[in-house]
Amino acid sequence: MVKLPISRWRGLLAVAALLCGSSTANALIITVDENGHGTLTSNAGVVSPLPFAFQPDPGPGGLPSVLTYSLLNFNPGIHVTSGDVVFSAEPGIAFSGDVIRFNANEVCVDGSVGCLVFYSDNVDGFDSLADTPSPPSALYANTISIPEVGNELNNGAIYTPVPNTGQPGDIFATVSFAPTYILISDGQFPVPEPGSLAMLAVSLLGMGTAFGRFRR
Repeated sequence: MVKLPISRWRGLLAVAALLCGSSTANALIITVDENGHGTLTSNAGVVSPLPFAFQPDPGPGGLPSVLTYSLLNFNPGIHVTSGDVVFSAEPGIAFSGDVIRFNANEVCVDGSVGCLVFYSDNVDGFDSLADTPSPPSALYANTISIPEVGNELNNGAIYTPVPNTGQPGDIFATVSFAPTYILISDGQFPVPEPGSLAMLAVSLLGMGTAFGRFRR
């Protein structure tokens, strides 16, 4: 399996931002993988690491110790929307076993409020920090499904909630845009082909989930 170092996928985000041109004034990019690597890229292009820890999941059916990221929410005027984002797999398989959970009222390792919980499947063994014996035994009523891209050794998804609709992970504040989440489910994203990178740029423009072909 070919993996990109963190600096390479940060560079990928920078290229995607350039493709979006002036629209990046309203871009907020949150990138997490299954091994505790997480960043928040602000609309000014400032990249901040996301603290993480193993914490009990207070959401419905949560497990007692799961990989939990802070979303760096120190502003009491900003609230993340609770809910679950379920990864679907190839056609005919509705659920791959991966869940991204947003807990609006959870206190994160850095003391901020509003966390992202990463449940990763263990079909290839327990080889990452996010691997859990099972997904949560119950889901939020606020749950959506997004397509997972790639094979079992190198996959993930890009997710942008529709702004101000209450979808999981949406933020409510004095802004009219939603963050884009780059969710690396297994390994780290390989270098995308040009068409896929263009689709990532579309996602950053707030036009929904973008996905395409990736190569190893």
